[in-house]
Amino acid sequence: MARICYLELPVRDVASEKAFYGAAFDWDFTDFGPDYAATMTGDSDLGLNGDAAQWTAQLLPVIQVEDLEDSLERVEQAGGTITLPIFAFPGGRRFHFRDPAGHELAAMQPD
Repeated sequence: MARICYLELPVRDVASEKAFYGAAFDWDFTDFGPDYAATMTGDSDLGLNGDAAQWTAQLLPVIQVEDLEDSLERVEQAGGTITLPIFAFPGGRRFHFRDPAGHELAAMQPD
């Protein structure tokens, strides 16, 4: 069955985005030249593309976390902006945030 295995975000500053996601979610990135870095988990990975000639429209990646309140606090401490506070939905709870480059993402904790 086909599944989403990779998400790519266009970014102006690869280093600052790596720092944000490292601080907020403990993610490690592998550099592929000066304009690209990616997680390498083998699951659903995130690429940070600093080459403006390759940028695409944004999407809403959703990150599953174990402790939603802790994640919200860490996102704020890392420099993210909460755009939609924690809310319940069928199957769990989540919040939306913007990273320092302006990308909107969501963090969710399943029931």
